[in-house]
Amino acid sequence: MNNIRLGVNIDHVATVRNARGENYPSPLRAALLAQKNGADSVTIHLREDRRHIRELDLKQIKSKLKIPLNLEIAATKEMLSIALRSKPKFVCIVPEKRQELTTEGGLNLKYKRAFLKKIINKLKKNKSRVSLFIEPSLKDINLSKILNADCVEIHTGRFCNLVNERKNYKKELNKIKKAAKLGNKLGLEVHAGHGLTFESAKILTKVLQIKEFNIGHFLIGESIFVGLSSAIKKFKRILKK
Repeated sequence: MNNIRLGVNIDHVATVRNARGENYPSPLRAALLAQKNGADSVTIHLREDRRHIRELDLKQIKSKLKIPLNLEIAATKEMLSIALRSKPKFVCIVPEKRQELTTEGGLNLKYKRAFLKKIINKLKKNKSRVSLFIEPSLKDINLSKILNADCVEIHTGRFCNLVNERKNYKKELNKIKKAAKLGNKLGLEVHAGHGLTFESAKILTKVLQIKEFNIGHFLIGESIFVGLSSAIKKFKRILKK
């Protein structure tokens, strides 16, 4: 049995809240519900433009949550300072563009490489587990090891889009498999995230090197119809198979 950990991303609870400028629905309440219903961690992305999660959300969730908090941040001095101050158990460094609707791909690990390595080392000294959000690329896996990351989170967006569109996804799946195998061989813990649904997550459970899935947009969307607890429990059942 391949028991994969589930990280529940609650960013879009904050998106709904911010749409009307209200104080509901509460990201903290969502985080605690996720914890209660079997999530292994809670993910939040504090974007530079604060379009969903805000510093107050980070502070409240960090103070109340008993399972690990996974803070996604861009590789900037401001975000490094916030992460060092808040000391989340997990940090995932992700690319970020102001214009994008959502993260569109993996990090460019060659861009400001020395600065990225400095950020990783500072976070690790601060007792945070550090993950890099990357493409399913053997070069990026090797670079992640050189940069001294603890983990890699493979961007599964292209694979998931092909699954959703009922197109042939085998080539993209093979890329993920090869990247996961190399990561595992190099001692990097391998995670997966972006665009995952019940169907695509089920397919990826067969990649035994993947130890953690981070799922947000689909899960929060599904919870509109079945409730957050039911959506989380269904993903938990899928990840145990």
